[in-house]
Amino acid sequence: MIERNLFSADHEAFRDSFRRFVDKEIAPFHADWEEQGYVDREVWRKAGANGFLCMTMPEQYGGASVDKLYSVVQMEELSAGFYSGIGFGLHTEIVAPYLLRYGTEDQKKRYLPKLASGEMVGAIAMSEPAAGSDLQGVKTTAVRKGDHYVLNGSKTFITNGWHADLVIVVAKTDPEAGAKGTSLLLVERGMPGFERGKRLKKVGLKAQDTSELFFQDVKVPVDNLLGGEGRGFICLMEQLPWERLQIAIGAVAAMQSAIDLTLAYVKDRKVFGQPVGAYQNTRYKLAELQSEAQVARVFVDKCTELEVQGKLDSATASMAKYWCSDLQNKIIDECVQLHGGYGYMWEYPVARAWADARVQRIYGGTNEIMKELISRSIGLGGR
Repeated sequence: MIERNLFSADHEAFRDSFRRFVDKEIAPFHADWEEQGYVDREVWRKAGANGFLCMTMPEQYGGASVDKLYSVVQMEELSAGFYSGIGFGLHTEIVAPYLLRYGTEDQKKRYLPKLASGEMVGAIAMSEPAAGSDLQGVKTTAVRKGDHYVLNGSKTFITNGWHADLVIVVAKTDPEAGAKGTSLLLVERGMPGFERGKRLKKVGLKAQDTSELFFQDVKVPVDNLLGGEGRGFICLMEQLPWERLQIAIGAVAAMQSAIDLTLAYVKDRKVFGQPVGAYQNTRYKLAELQSEAQVARVFVDKCTELEVQGKLDSATASMAKYWCSDLQNKIIDECVQLHGGYGYMWEYPVARAWADARVQRIYGGTNEIMKELISRSIGLGGR
């Protein structure tokens, strides 16, 4: 195995600390959360009290002013344990950075400390029933009326949507202007006309509180405009590379964990009088899977290094997202096969990992969209 040089001793010490938190506050309850369809709100408060939320935010806003690698450690630990109900990543490394980068000083002071403490849970509402990867197709509108906007529309597939106290909503403030008419609004729980729909029942990610959101004549103060009117699409495009790399980071951690589980299983499970791992097909298949996972790890570590340096470009992030999520699905499917019938039983972690993995090729922009973006970067633009 190639030695990883991405993390310092401090990062690894943090990993140990976070792993203890996971073992105590997440692992014993995750199966129950999958049954109920959401994680208990208390885990957010406990994470905040332990300093595990919004760590990369400046100390003046409740963070710890650390680098993104601390968040990467969290992503790896949660993905490796298949704790897919925990929405810390989106909260800490998507919602909070939008506020830090594009928010006014008042918005930062108003929201970031509460996000860091777990008092508030954050979400971002992009997808709609008729608009997913194509963000220019958003139909939700925000019409300015004096000192507020009137927000109307609906969103779907929103991670953290049911728990969310603060939602960054993508809306059209000028429907005739296309992408240039897109803006971001900060919508709070309790604003009249803002309602949550049912928690969506999914094939995987069963503990994740994915919801529909509805906005009917919601009066959003102009002060809750994030990043400037008409600049929403630009903000989204600037942040999507990091979001897509996060998907790749989780994919690599999950595939390696699935391989490790499968190695343990085939050494113990016997067929025709000998361990499954003694058969050439098993040995060669796992050799292939481990090789592919190692290649993915090296590539993603390099992309992460570039992100920390502020050098990760959109095309490279798209490559990481599409290739690693495709590989995650392939590897975990092979691991299920090597488990035989037990691999299809929900109580086996590899089965849950298999179900959770499928959406990785869809959210954050479908893998087909990733290939379109990559093709444009090499001079093969479509119509």
